[in-house]
Amino acid sequence: MYGRNLKAYQRTNLEAELSVADPHRIVQMMFEGLLERLAQAKGAILRKDYEYKANRVAKAVGIVNGLQASLDRRQDPELYDRMYALYDYIRELINDASAKLTTEPLDEAIKLILPIKQAWDSIPPEARAEAYARRQGEAG
Repeated sequence: MYGRNLKAYQRTNLEAELSVADPHRIVQMMFEGLLERLAQAKGAILRKDYEYKANRVAKAVGIVNGLQASLDRRQDPELYDRMYALYDYIRELINDASAKLTTEPLDEAIKLILPIKQAWDSIPPEARAEAYARRQGEAG
């Protein structure tokens, strides 16, 4: 019972944070969630817990899909194409690890995601605000 209540509390907190989060923070949370799910999938493979592995892999693939969907081709078409292809490759790595029950592809996916997340985390608040304002102007 306690575990169920804790999960409901955590889900409510996440939903509340997402409802007020700026787009930068949402992508940041997606990177964090992806890295966490990849680590969990890796642990599940090592423990031979294939049901949990399948769940974590599905969640990781869902996050990769979300990151890919968040790309904006209008901002920089060349960067868009590169990132889109990278996310395709990361999804292939995750699926390969899942099918072959090996952790090496997950290690490679983590190594590819970490520098992107670190770069994303290092974007100065002023640049985030400027990009958000520019997107709002384009949408309005």
